[in-house]
Amino acid sequence: MAQTAIILAQKYVLPNEIEIFSFETDKGKKLSVCKDKADKYIIYRFGTKKKVELEYPSTKNKQSWEKFTFSYYFRGGGAENDGMDINSLIFTNGGFEYEVYDDYVAEGEKTTVGIHVKQLSNDKKTDIKGNVKTKKGSLINLRDNEFIKVVEQ
Repeated sequence: MAQTAIILAQKYVLPNEIEIFSFETDKGKKLSVCKDKADKYIIYRFGTKKKVELEYPSTKNKQSWEKFTFSYYFRGGGAENDGMDINSLIFTNGGFEYEVYDDYVAEGEKTTVGIHVKQLSNDKKTDIKGNVKTKKGSLINLRDNEFIKVVEQ
């Protein structure tokens, strides 16, 4: 049984990769953002626990970094200053814009994770909520990465 779990997990994180950020959705799907240990590529994977349904981009090379934008907004000061740390990894694929989010708001110490999916042809938006209890890592780790486009909001 344990060996099966390892094999399934390897589909989301390959032996040459580091998992930057991951979570399970409220509906039991899994999201994982990984990078090659030598920074050769970055990759997004999403699907069931048993099967990756979307892997983006399809080619794992240095150009993969250019297909993503990391966006963030940070305001310190805790709850009394309405402090927050808003982080997004954005890419476009197949007529959809995907925004993976990893947000923290100091008031109430609330963390939210998930994926906003926007259909570009009609602006229809879907919010796929993640289960914070399953969150591993953080998108904040991309903030100082020299390979990805970083935009401060």
